Amino acid sequence: MNTKTFQNNTLHALLSNFAPIFFTLAIILLVALGLNKTEASSRAEGARFLEESILRAAIHSYAVEGQYPENLIYIVENYGIHIDRSKYAVHYDIIASNILPDITVIMLHQ
Repeated sequence: MNTKTFQNNTLHALLSNFAPIFFTLAIILLVALGLNKTEASSRAEGARFLEESILRAAIHSYAVEGQYPENLIYIVENYGIHIDRSKYAVHYDIIASNILPDITVIMLHQ
């Protein structure tokens, strides 16, 4: 057997033995990347949902009490809103008791 044939057989043997491993690693990498993107999308949706929940609670407070809550603590204590401070920063700025407050929820990077 000549050297070229031996090299071709060796290369073919290596490729046929390691191809399933490379394919499996590629699949694992693609799944991991997909999960990472899904997690980021889920966190963004969570921020949007939290902002809407705080806004609804503020509007409900205005409808029932005739004024918007003075601070975010009032909303958390009286309307059952839970804020995960490790994931989100919340800006609640009230100008006057009869003007809708500025509410912004920002995702924190972990």
